[in-house]
Amino acid sequence: MNLFLIFIYIITAISILVAAGLTAIALKRYRTEDFHAEFQGRALVIVPCRGLDLTLEENIDSLKGQNYHDYSLIAVVDSLDDPSVSVLKSRDIDYIVSDFKCSTCSGKVRAISSAISRFRDFDAYVIADSDILVDPSWLKKLLDPLGDAKYGASTTFPYFNPVGGLWTRIKLVWGFVGLGMMESGITRFGWGGSLAFRKNLFHEGDFEFFSEFVSDDIAITKICKKNKQEIAYVPEAQPIINSSDDMKTFMEWANRQTALSISSSNSVFLYGMIFYGLTVLLFLWTIIASVFISYFFLLLFTPTVANAIKSAGRTRKGKAISAMVSVFIPFLYFSNLLMAHHMKRITWRGREYNLQKFH
Repeated sequence: MNLFLIFIYIITAISILVAAGLTAIALKRYRTEDFHAEFQGRALVIVPCRGLDLTLEENIDSLKGQNYHDYSLIAVVDSLDDPSVSVLKSRDIDYIVSDFKCSTCSGKVRAISSAISRFRDFDAYVIADSDILVDPSWLKKLLDPLGDAKYGASTTFPYFNPVGGLWTRIKLVWGFVGLGMMESGITRFGWGGSLAFRKNLFHEGDFEFFSEFVSDDIAITKICKKNKQEIAYVPEAQPIINSSDDMKTFMEWANRQTALSISSSNSVFLYGMIFYGLTVLLFLWTIIASVFISYFFLLLFTPTVANAIKSAGRTRKGKAISAMVSVFIPFLYFSNLLMAHHMKRITWRGREYNLQKFH
């Protein structure tokens, strides 16, 4: 047997193992957690606002119309000249100007810290991005897990509703990567677009740690881990984010999100490169082997097909398009990892921030 055949046999065996593993991951079903306790305390919903988000008026109205029994809603703006102020006034929403003193924090973290430091008599705080659209039971569903002391925070993940062209559809399917991370307790994180936590989550020094961070998501996640408390994932509280991205805004967003994830832990980059690197290599090898060796190798497309079916199942409209887009998402995410790995600064809502590395 010549060396070429030995090489082909070895690569084929490895490819079958990789394909089997990726298929198993793609087909794994998430079992919704059953939260037995209900949270009964007072909650403050904090909405940092900067500029005019798409459907801002509708978003604010949905946050105002929650059926939770005891909550207050406060928006936080950078200045009274912010365009969002006129919308807040028209919706009769209370708001304050961000004034917390911090040196390395982002504008969003400064806004959240301003509200927490000013309104201390609440049992729980909820961070709500101004671009989310929620149903009336969103707040209750998000808060209920906090009735169990083992949970330090409760979160969900959005559905990026495409209201534009191709890149809004790509953003929708790209977002399914985040859903997959939420469904595993190992990779779960607190998503700052909808994030609830009890007042007593912050132990000595935790609020100071949070208030100097760029990313509220990463800070809360790290505080939960430090205090040995879990993060509850509540898919039933999933909000909608209406997306009108073009290529430029999508790539800026995707690279920024990836860079923030990498900055929180070296393992994010390592595991991402391994997982998506193997996915990309398997896809390319399947094409080459099917054309030049045997049609048998088309069976190695099984994980690609499984992911396409899974993406279609998560899509509310345009399932066929989402299935097709899902084929190319591993290539896109792999490129995001490579680009984000070298990023030292990010631009977020018109401001630049140095990435904090806490590994």
